[in-house]
Amino acid sequence: MAKAEQKDLKSPDETRTFEKGKLELVQIGGGTVGRLTLEPGWRWSQHVKPIAGTEWCEAPHLQYHAAGRIRIKMTDGAEFEVGPGEITALPQGHDAWVVGNEAVVLIDFAGASNYAK
Repeated sequence: MAKAEQKDLKSPDETRTFEKGKLELVQIGGGTVGRLTLEPGWRWSQHVKPIAGTEWCEAPHLQYHAAGRIRIKMTDGAEFEVGPGEITALPQGHDAWVVGNEAVVLIDFAGASNYAK
């Protein structure tokens, strides 16, 4: 029988840092939840691509956008902007960048475990 669990992103199990950003991870309920904080000027293809070693972000994401605005471009050319309160489901194959001067904060329920690794 499963047990109830409670964790706090203020005390992550793991933190990964990269230029203009960080990822805080908690292991809970057999899965991983991550909080991404991305500073103004961050772009996946500039700041994470060298770590990932892939042309596009290959991590699928299910994300809640808590703060800031981010623009996303898919490999098929589709492009859209996301802001606070919105939820995105992104398949593999995308680039993204912070729009404006406010940091972006994302809560990622899928894909975070392999991000920036």
